[in-house]
Amino acid sequence: MNTTSSNNGITYPAETALDERDGRYLRKAIVWSHAARRRGNRPFGSVIVSAAGEILAEAGNSNTETGDCTAHAEVNALRALAGRNISREELAGATLYASGEPCVMCAGAIFWSNIGRVVFGIDAERLRVFRGERQDQRDAELSCRDVFRASPHPIECIGPALIDEASAAHDGAWKT
Repeated sequence: MNTTSSNNGITYPAETALDERDGRYLRKAIVWSHAARRRGNRPFGSVIVSAAGEILAEAGNSNTETGDCTAHAEVNALRALAGRNISREELAGATLYASGEPCVMCAGAIFWSNIGRVVFGIDAERLRVFRGERQDQRDAELSCRDVFRASPHPIECIGPALIDEASAAHDGAWKT
């Protein structure tokens, strides 16, 4: 993976360029991140799109509203698929767009869903700067790519992308 350094000495993953389709759907996930924040939740959004370009599900984070610590945007979007009779084969061709790099829990849920492709905005390293050092805001420092590499079926992972756009919802959203 290509990396870039910042002026504070932290090394970040380099930004990935996206085609028009990926950019459009990732921007929809970013819109969901802003909506989640306006509702008092953590600023994350997710959109699941079929290989044919049909939006299958979309959601924002709802941790604060629901009190459910698993109500991350990616999990909420996957839950929205329940009962829709979408085959595992169709999900293998689908792409999950996430405004932020999926955490370990969400990466596991993506694996179990059989979704074959993930495109994300802001990466975990940059998110950690927004979150700060408070224990209640820390994450498991394991990349979604590590989870996906352990999968017996391929999961393509693209990101970080549209970093400035994906970062905007996090500006001032985290406790210091």
